[in-house]
Amino acid sequence: MAHSDRVRQILSWYPSDNPGVLANLARMMNHGTLAGTGRMVILPVDQGFEHGPARSFQPNPAGYDPDYHAQLAIDSGCNAYAAPLGFLEAVAGKLHGEIPLILKLNNSDTLAKIPEPCSALTGTVKDAVRLGCSAIGYTIYPGSSQRNTMYQDLRDLIAEAKDYGLPTVLWAYPRGSGLSKDGEQAIDVVAYAAQISAQLGAHVIKVKPPKEHIEQAEAKKVFEKYNIPDKTMAERVRHVVQSAFNGKRIVIFSGGEAKDTPALMEEIKGLKDGGAFGSIMGRNAFQRPREESIKLLKDVMAVFKN
Repeated sequence: MAHSDRVRQILSWYPSDNPGVLANLARMMNHGTLAGTGRMVILPVDQGFEHGPARSFQPNPAGYDPDYHAQLAIDSGCNAYAAPLGFLEAVAGKLHGEIPLILKLNNSDTLAKIPEPCSALTGTVKDAVRLGCSAIGYTIYPGSSQRNTMYQDLRDLIAEAKDYGLPTVLWAYPRGSGLSKDGEQAIDVVAYAAQISAQLGAHVIKVKPPKEHIEQAEAKKVFEKYNIPDKTMAERVRHVVQSAFNGKRIVIFSGGEAKDTPALMEEIKGLKDGGAFGSIMGRNAFQRPREESIKLLKDVMAVFKN
């Protein structure tokens, strides 16, 4: 399809990338209900690895089947479907390009209770190429003492992925013993994670919705001196998007833990009003019954589209 003016504008923000990377980035922006808008809603299903099967899939047992999630992403009109190697290997050969795929290259489990998380590499760029993916995915934990290892591995993976024409979708989740629980979603910390992600070369940046909390004393002084607005979700999102190269990187926000529909939709409206490029919603979608999931995802897309 011909690119919209908005898609052309976004692609112009990545002038150093090769035609393959830009084509795959465009492919994700030009797919599904939000095609051509420059907005994205992605279905990620890495929770079985990250949180365990019962916690992830028992609320809707159909989710134990990898086929279920891929079809849910297609039927709801998502821009892309993201998952670890096993889930994608189970479905990629059946889809024949029906939806752009994102291979999540690193994952961790919750069995080891450690204060300084670091995900293991569980897939390769060549796996992503073999499965016909449109992008690779990767998680970093800014704030962890293991962060530099993750940053270095990521740079190598981004360079290799570019050689194959694949962009990178980066999950940036601040964690570590130096951060409080509230600090993991503090506005200054989430904005810092978005900046780090952009500096590392991510094409699409996934962060959590920022809370009205400032974790770093040094940042608090700056927020107060310059009166950076942070009272509403829209104001906080606006600062996070600004922190990713003044809005010249695609920043999407996670759905987080399961919540009721009115609360979720109110959050989505705040994200949209703050200039978010979209949402990447897992548990809040696939843990609901199928028809309810499809309706929810379509309602979320309608907010971003309008």
